[in-house]
Amino acid sequence: MINPYKNAVSQLKQVAKLLDLSQEVVEVLSKPNKLLKTELEVKMDDGKIKKFQAFRSQHNNAVGPYKGGIRFHPQVSEDEVRALSMWMTWKCSVVGIPYGGGKGGIVVDPKKLSDAELERLSRAYIRFVANDIGSWIDVPAPDVNTNPQIMAWMLDEYEDIKGKKEPGVLTGKPVELGGSLGRTEATGLGGFYILEKLIEVKSLKRENINIAVQGMGNVGYWFADFAANAGYKVVAISDSKGGIYNKDGLHVEKVLNYKNENKTLREYKGAKEITNKDLLELDVDVLVPAALENVITKDNAEEIKAKYIIEMANGPVTPEADEILYKNKIISFPDVLANAGGVTTSYFEWVQNNMGYYWKKEEVFEKLKVIMDKAFMEVWTRYKERKTSLRMAAYVGAVDRVVKAMRLKGRLK
Repeated sequence: MINPYKNAVSQLKQVAKLLDLSQEVVEVLSKPNKLLKTELEVKMDDGKIKKFQAFRSQHNNAVGPYKGGIRFHPQVSEDEVRALSMWMTWKCSVVGIPYGGGKGGIVVDPKKLSDAELERLSRAYIRFVANDIGSWIDVPAPDVNTNPQIMAWMLDEYEDIKGKKEPGVLTGKPVELGGSLGRTEATGLGGFYILEKLIEVKSLKRENINIAVQGMGNVGYWFADFAANAGYKVVAISDSKGGIYNKDGLHVEKVLNYKNENKTLREYKGAKEITNKDLLELDVDVLVPAALENVITKDNAEEIKAKYIIEMANGPVTPEADEILYKNKIISFPDVLANAGGVTTSYFEWVQNNMGYYWKKEEVFEKLKVIMDKAFMEVWTRYKERKTSLRMAAYVGAVDRVVKAMRLKGRLK
């Protein structure tokens, strides 16, 4: 089993060499400022009390409040939330938004809970973290298996505890409770903006670009949808059970409708069935892993034929695979840049909540494009200057920004 926290620390050590950071600085940045953990006691529908392990990792707040999602998943672990909170620090820093990194989770399979049990669990989690979050302290959001409804329950519980309205404490809320327009599409759209800048800097033609997207969730779907509508050829799409391929391109909207109706992509007419392994190894221009972490490893990196990878999932490429891809001259846009559209739009939601003034969807998309384009060019320029991987180019700028903030505050010598 690949340990995400070891991966996160390994990446940090690589950056430290490039920035000439001391061992002491690496030690500080390797650990979260605070790690909260407990067992939540929740009353089930049958009247029994069940215990659920819960975590919140607050990695670094030198630049601004901690920011990061809450996931409900059977595989949530202390190491996972520590790693993800560190990656959130770098992600916020890459795009230059005033946040540090946080991440939370509960060890649970939410599919096995009724709506009432899910609500009680969500409220119990907020009671656990209530004194450690706030608009200017730590701003959670949805993540794996959590959604706007869960954020609504959590916001209600928090405001009950605190006895005041504070919509900015959580993002990813329903629009009716202060959520931002455009948040649903934001992560996929941010990745699409990265694709557009790649085409620009490499002087490529959209219609000549073939794309394979692994993952048909919210992120993968919107990335594929924006790309197809802009004239790119999406030739392969998959979900957790497998995928479909058509060298002449797929109709993304029809694929999603089919998946929604049938709960599977199997037997989709006009396309060949493939496995997720097949999809990763297709001879395409752009590969988009938009599902799980650690799908490109030392075991399959040599088989990757794509010229470019846009990492829409969190941590889809392991450090060992990174080295192989770099050696094989495959350009991989790291997750901390490629999927930062989500947290950037969460930042917009937080800004709107704190101002009490809300923007149209078009304004949100325009503001997102400005930030993603700027971040792309900063990373791309550093990549060209330093002759290193794009991940290291992104991390160098991100870590340097955080270290400078810590030194200015006297937290580091």
